[in-house]
Amino acid sequence: MDDNFASTKGVSKEMTQDFNKISSRVIEIAENVILLIIGIATLYAASVEGIRMISTFEVNLSDLFLLFIYAEVLGMISAFYTSHRIPVTLPIIIAMTALCRMIILQSKDLDPINILYEAGGILILAVAALVISYKDRLSLEKIKLRV
Repeated sequence: MDDNFASTKGVSKEMTQDFNKISSRVIEIAENVILLIIGIATLYAASVEGIRMISTFEVNLSDLFLLFIYAEVLGMISAFYTSHRIPVTLPIIIAMTALCRMIILQSKDLDPINILYEAGGILILAVAALVISYKDRLSLEKIKLRV
């Protein structure tokens, strides 16, 4: 009786390991498909914006910020494919750029206090990026010391 239980337990463990491998692979494929869709959509949006700027012969600062956001999104995708992780500071920088663009687009129609709130948001994001970059640097130094 104990032999049957032990063999059943081994089969169950193998099935669990196989399931984990398959589910991990499915998630990896889904992640790559989603990133590919984001990349294609970003390139499409950037090209539509570029065509609009060329056809109207007009480039505003907000247009440049938008193109910069597209470039940062593509850079984030590229960073993921090279290191298989997304640095937390990249989305923070994208958010800061988006807030800057929003201030530029709405500054004429907005209550001055709202502009201060948005600028405060940029400041908070900048401090967060600074703290994270120092934390990463300290973590790398600790790893070097341990080795």
